[in-house]
Amino acid sequence: NEAVARGAYEAGIRFAAAYPGTPSTEILENIAQCYKEIIAEWAPNEKVALESAIGFSYVGGRSIASMKQVGLNVAADPLFSFAYTGCNGGIVIITADEPGIHSSQTEQDNRYYAKMTKVPMLEPSDSQQAKDMVVDGIRISEQFRTPVLIRMTTRVCHSKGVVECGERHSAPHVEYKKDIWQYTTMPAVSQRLRKALEIKINLLKEASEASIWNRIEWNEKKIGIISSGIAYEYAKEVFGHEISYLRLGFTFPLPMELIRSFAKEVETLYVLEETEPYIEEQIKAEGIPCIGK
Repeated sequence: NEAVARGAYEAGIRFAAAYPGTPSTEILENIAQCYKEIIAEWAPNEKVALESAIGFSYVGGRSIASMKQVGLNVAADPLFSFAYTGCNGGIVIITADEPGIHSSQTEQDNRYYAKMTKVPMLEPSDSQQAKDMVVDGIRISEQFRTPVLIRMTTRVCHSKGVVECGERHSAPHVEYKKDIWQYTTMPAVSQRLRKALEIKINLLKEASEASIWNRIEWNEKKIGIISSGIAYEYAKEVFGHEISYLRLGFTFPLPMELIRSFAKEVETLYVLEETEPYIEEQIKAEGIPCIGK
């Protein structure tokens, strides 16, 4: 969480909004305490937090909204529409999921929100990635004019590690131009935006295939593990250099060609993920045999 706050600073974000909820609370706390260049506000609920960040993005500023996993349910209504309209200034949305239900009502897996809303998703597995993915998330957001979802989990949010920091990337406000065919979601507008969204998804697939966050680590090829987030760290801790890994960090859209090439090289393919078979289902749908849930 501290690293995410640092990432917001380095990314040139100027507005942050959140509703407190473990394991996400410390993100806004650290932004407010450490980075006075960023306006930081608690919102009365997650929907208002996201809508405030969306408003700041529409008028051309970089923003961030953060919440725990059940909070994204509250913010889902504006999120779905925002995926259609796209952003102006870059914006990242943090969902802090709770595998194991340490302090939450449920164990829902918010990776499915990325698939449903058709917004790109990044998944850090350590503190360095948590910081760097916020910076890269803003770049992706502005390049493709889309919100970027960053899915964290308790064991990433509340872990610590050595992080190499960078400088702040200041960015001027992007000019806001009134455009009802871009920023409203009446049916006649949304029908056009829906088609544009499919084109955007295809471009994001290419970006995922080339992303630095999706990488293969070759060792012995008898067993290969595909994993993301903290599950990669679990696998590495147990197996070390005995097996090969495909470490996924850009997980929507999935880099299916990279996955296919990895699968061809290993004798037995496992998918290690928590809590739902999000990666496994999509791999099997492509006809790639694997062992998962």
